[in-house]
Amino acid sequence: MMTPCRLPARLLALPLCCVLSLGAVAGTGGGARAAASPPEMLLASTDWLPYTGARLPLDGAASAVVATAARRFGYTVRFAYFPWLRTVQLGHDDARFAGYFPAYYTEQRARDCHLSAPISTSIVGLAHLKSTPLHWHSVGDLAGMKIGVVAGYANGAPFDAMVKQGKIRADLSRGDLLNLKKLLAARVPAIVIDKAVLRYLLFSSPEFAGQRGQVVFHDHILGEMAVHICFQPTKEGLSLQQSFNAALRGMDLGKFEAAYFRELEAAEKSKAK
Repeated sequence: MMTPCRLPARLLALPLCCVLSLGAVAGTGGGARAAASPPEMLLASTDWLPYTGARLPLDGAASAVVATAARRFGYTVRFAYFPWLRTVQLGHDDARFAGYFPAYYTEQRARDCHLSAPISTSIVGLAHLKSTPLHWHSVGDLAGMKIGVVAGYANGAPFDAMVKQGKIRADLSRGDLLNLKKLLAARVPAIVIDKAVLRYLLFSSPEFAGQRGQVVFHDHILGEMAVHICFQPTKEGLSLQQSFNAALRGMDLGKFEAAYFRELEAAEKSKAK
């Protein structure tokens, strides 16, 4: 099993103005430690760039929100990264973890864990090749199609119901990157993906440099999904959820995330020159 890693100090990858505007978590990236260390909250996560990822500044936009909120109620955070299905299993069942994220709301998750207030919003839709137009206005229009999805991801109740009923043929992958490669290789006519994830993968991966103009994110979306932490269904999990939700109040998440994405994209473009 992967060893959990402490929130790293990759602040040099972002300009100082961005680090300050994001409210970087003091003391989580090395250097002098306070005499009395604050308690730690271990969360299972997965690479879902640019929201979460070990190689991103502050471990990603969503992770930066989580760490900043945790600091507000006296905690530091550690993130451990796994494939998504393993993330859910460990975050929900392993007593070493407080929970897992980033998770969309589903009725099942609301019953299975203590869901935090939203830490971000994900615009989920279908990406396809420009050379192969996709015409759809309701999920029913997708009946009979083979569509790439990430195993274990929730993609909205109507879409997921069509998959469960066998009306949409889901081509499963372990992650968005593999799904995107399948799309570019024309192995599937469309994939389900978050809009920001697609944009990040296309502009940050040199292997896609000559193919970025080939991929289209369809204007009609599957939905805007709130992103949460699933705290474990325990008394401690409930306490952490309540403290976390209180800490989120007053944080301008939209402004916070927009600043992160601007600076991240600028840094990636600078590296590409």
